[in-house]
Amino acid sequence: MNRLNSLALVALLLSATGYGIIQWQTSQNEQPETIETELTPDFIAEALKSTIYSESGRLSHKIDAQRMEHYADLAFTQFEKPNYTLYPRGDALPWKLEALEGTLYNNNRVVLKNRVKLMATSPDSLIQEINCKYLELDLNTNIISSDQTILIQGKDFTMYGSGLIIDLNTKQMTLTEHVQTIYKKTLS
Repeated sequence: MNRLNSLALVALLLSATGYGIIQWQTSQNEQPETIETELTPDFIAEALKSTIYSESGRLSHKIDAQRMEHYADLAFTQFEKPNYTLYPRGDALPWKLEALEGTLYNNNRVVLKNRVKLMATSPDSLIQEINCKYLELDLNTNIISSDQTILIQGKDFTMYGSGLIIDLNTKQMTLTEHVQTIYKKTLS
């Protein structure tokens, strides 16, 4: 029995030593804990209303948003439900632009996502409304572009396509790919 107890003791000591070595090696290989910092805006605005003028004093655009978060270090501003009113050069009537999400970058480029809608304020405009999922706007030039599927509704027609470039100042529109146009019969 003495011999059996000695063997059990040696086996226990070897097991404890092996376990200790494994634990020591594991603790040496552990990476230091990284603390994830949550992205925190520099300031937040609720029910934002802003009017922007050009250097010459001409009204450039207005923006209303349900919520705005500004991140100075990252050089962008995030909007929830932004509504832009864009004023083209000259005496042209403004256009309304809305979406569920928007991001304004420091170079005055705006990216709008989710239920984007561009609407003419002139009742005589050939194009009344443009709908898409994604749109980019350059506030310096009033050029709007998208590479997504586009739905254009106008007087007596509906047009489907993809890819779009609009210059609001010259009123020129380019549709990259035309898919279908449906004309509505008007009653005279």
